[in-house]
Order: sequence, then C-alpha cells, then structure tokens
Amino acid sequence: MIQNIPSTIAKPIVRYRNITKSFGDHTVLKELDLDILPGEVIALIGPSGSGKTTIARLLMTLEKPSSGTIEVNGEMLWHEEKRGKLVWANEKHLHRVRSSIGMVFQHFNLFPHMTILRNVMEGLIQVHKIPKVKAEHQALEMLSRVGLQDHILHYPVQLSGGQKQRVAIARALVMQPQIMLFDEVTSALDPELVEEVLEVIKGIAAEGNMAMMLITHEMDFAKDIADRVLFTDGGIIVEQGTPQQIFEDPQSPRLQAFLTRFLKGRTDIVVNDQVAAGAK
Repeated sequence: MIQNIPSTIAKPIVRYRNITKSFGDHTVLKELDLDILPGEVIALIGPSGSGKTTIARLLMTLEKPSSGTIEVNGEMLWHEEKRGKLVWANEKHLHRVRSSIGMVFQHFNLFPHMTILRNVMEGLIQVHKIPKVKAEHQALEMLSRVGLQDHILHYPVQLSGGQKQRVAIARALVMQPQIMLFDEVTSALDPELVEEVLEVIKGIAAEGNMAMMLITHEMDFAKDIADRVLFTDGGIIVEQGTPQQIFEDPQSPRLQAFLTRFLKGRTDIVVNDQVAAGAK
C-alpha cells in the first residue's frame, strides 16, 4: 500500500476533473473530481446505482464521459489536443493510454474455449506481441502466484467460481498494469469462495506496486485493505477518508444511514454513538 505520501508531493497517477456521465435523462455522475496516487488503494462503497462502477468503467474506456476530463500518468485519456483545442481522442490514442490499466469484472469474462493457461497468455501474445514461449512462461508464473499452477490445462467450465476469478486476476496482472480496477469481484461467488479471492487481492495490495480501485460491498475487506475509502451516493462523492474515519467516525447523515443499514444486527464493528444507536 501507499506509504502515507502527502498529496502535495506525489503526483496523481489518475486524475478525474469535473466528470459528468449521463444516460439519457439520468445523470449517474455529477462533476466528479478524484485523484489517485501511485500505489494507493482506494475502495468505493455506496448503495447500488450510486455511480461506483461507472467511475471505473470510464477509466477503462468502457463508458464515455458526457463532460469533463480524465488523465492517466499526466496524459489525457479521452481527449487529445489539436490546434490548441481539446478534441475527442481516436481509438489508437485510447488504446495506448489505457494499456497501463487492468480490470477484473464480477463475472470473470474468461474465454470458455481456451485452457486456463491460454486465457492468461492471450493478452501477452495479441496485445504486447510477446513470443509464445515467453508468454507461456510469464503466464505460468502468474498462475502459480494465484495458486492455480495445478489447473493450467483445465477449461473455465472445470473450475469453481473462486478459481475462475483468480484466473481473471492473473490475466489482468500478467499485463503488468500500473492501475488495477476490481469491480465487485466477489458478488457472483458463493460465500465460501469469497475469502480465497479476497486473500489474493490483499496479497497484491500489500506489495504496493500499483494503484488499485476496489468497488465493493465487502465492508470488512474495504476497512482492511484500503488507504482511502470513498462513499458515493447520488452520483457524487459524499464523504472520503481513511477506513477509520469512514467506518468509525462518519460525518454525513447519508453515510451514517448507509452504515446503519449495513451494521444492523452486527456487534463486531465499533462506530460512533450515533451510528451504533441506529444499528441496534
């Protein structure tokens, strides 16, 4: 994780500025500003429909902003400057800038007709143009890292949900991204499989080699792993801070109400008196 680097010293690796995203008449993000520092792990929490996933999809260029700009490593993602004006970037520009970003989805998105090894190799061969022998070696190393070295010749249908998600993580990591996005990666898993995936992500975060954005409903996980937690609701960042600030001393009524619903019936998390009273 990030080693408490002051924001005045570290230059953000990702910068959202005045980002708005609408689908027809429905606005899901409203003038969002957000900086992510190198090596920082941020967790996005909030109710369904609050804009969390859209924040990640905009960075992965799966959704196009309605207005505003995003920078990655100091370079515009969605825009290019031509004749002194910002214009929408072409696909070649988008592909080049987003090459430093990896994303793991909640539904795995593995190629069913490929072995696990080939799933992890494919991006190296097709995108990075790495020779097959070298790509295979790198893929084997990454699959070993996530504990799947004994399953390399299996197909996705032969794996559990937790194993499939670990393959998806290996496939993203082998591309050596500087920024990793995890979108509700445990939401499609049976409860007994969640921990094996979370442990892999914790190990990646502990290395501190890349910035990470986690969209999650796993509050304990967010509290354990994140440098900073952001609570989104209604298309805006309502409150942000350290996990201790967010979970133990929430300031906004909207965050207090959200945590009250989550904590109802639980006695293992201590929060301020106002939230605790609502959880009883």
